[in-house]
Amino acid sequence: MGKMVFISSGKGGVGKSVFAANIGATLGERGLRVCLVDMNIGLRNLDIYVGLENAVVFDVADVLNGVVPISRAIIRDKRMQQSWLLATTQRKEKFTSDENEVRELYRKLKARFDYVIVDGPAGVNTELKLASAGADLAIIITTPEYVSLRDADMMDQTLRTRGISRRAYVVNKVNRDHLGLGILPNVETITGIMKIPLLGVIQYDDAIHLSANRGVPIVLQKGTYIERNFSKIADRLLLY
Repeated sequence: MGKMVFISSGKGGVGKSVFAANIGATLGERGLRVCLVDMNIGLRNLDIYVGLENAVVFDVADVLNGVVPISRAIIRDKRMQQSWLLATTQRKEKFTSDENEVRELYRKLKARFDYVIVDGPAGVNTELKLASAGADLAIIITTPEYVSLRDADMMDQTLRTRGISRRAYVVNKVNRDHLGLGILPNVETITGIMKIPLLGVIQYDDAIHLSANRGVPIVLQKGTYIERNFSKIADRLLLY
């Protein structure tokens, strides 16, 4: 039985979906069977970040509503033989399933895959309860800004009350020059706010976002410092 990793953020714009695409690709490149699941209901974008938007025919709502089995809805990424995608629906009204039905979907996916990486909605909302059902581990993505950290801490508290005991966080879009100015919180301040394990720090780099918008996870470019950084985060994830 595999593990379901829930990727969340306290607010939008912190790079949550791009992180999900790249950590999924990193694990898939190691030979692990990985299924990316977009649960940002009504705001689908993970398919674009992995370059599979033109291959989406059925979505997670179709599976939950019994229109098609899982095997018809998941899309294999031919660049990585161990990676698949299950897209979400763009129409919120189409999603009528409850928490137990979503939990059962994850259970079936974990029976097929080593890791089920769920890209959840940003913020604390109704969709969060559905998307995080049955998570084995939650990773909260934040940026080194006080607003983002406060929202990330609130997300951590919410996921804890949801019964997700294993939680960690990643600090994304870090500009080291800005940290040195004393305007933004430094690492010591961040670790004081976020009282859960830190999986890694990702430096701000335009290449990450340009690559995502081309539909290519940047970790597929071997030998870069970004690929090595994600590899280290994956190492910690596999041990957590």
